[in-house]
Formats: sequence, C-alpha cells, structure tokens
Amino acid sequence: MRGNEEVLLRAILAVVARQTFPPRELYAIVAPKSGMQKQVQAYNLCDGSRTQGEIAKLLGLDSGNFSKSVKRWIDAGVMTKVIADGVEKPIHVYPLPENLGAQS
Repeated sequence: MRGNEEVLLRAILAVVARQTFPPRELYAIVAPKSGMQKQVQAYNLCDGSRTQGEIAKLLGLDSGNFSKSVKRWIDAGVMTKVIADGVEKPIHVYPLPENLGAQS
C-alpha cells in the first residue's frame, strides 16, 4: 500500500466533501454569480500541484483578486493549502465540472 496513501486520502476527502457540498452547492460557493467561468477554472487548477501565483498567471487573473477568492474558498471549507517542497499550494475538496453552471 505504500505510495497509495495520498491517492486514498484524496478519494476519502472527495467522498466526504461531496456529501457535505454537493456539486451544485459547491459551484454556488466557487462561482456565486453567473459568468464566473474563470473562477471555476481557477478552482479546478487548485489541485495541490501549483501555487496561487502560478494559477493566476496561467489564467491571466489579478493575483490580489484571486487571493481573495482562495481565502473565501478556504473560509467556506471547500479548499485548504498543502505545503509541498516548502511552498504553500491550494488544494480543492474535489474538482467541479466546468459546465455545471450552464445546467441550471
């Protein structure tokens, strides 16, 4: 089992998170207003492999505004941060389908 711990922990987190925050509720937290597709893309990129700055740069987001979004998501309980190689990286509870907002 050695080496699978991270995968298994992420799976457990995703299952618990889906019970706590069903996809539509999570979408409403991540993108509370219509037309916030970049917010969903940014949220989905918060998979623990990139820094906030890297995500903001990749999507052309204002880093200050994105930082506020990440703080809001952390405060709502749908994101946390991990430290990898001494660097903080945001990680979501589970990724959202980007087209979920269009299915309302």
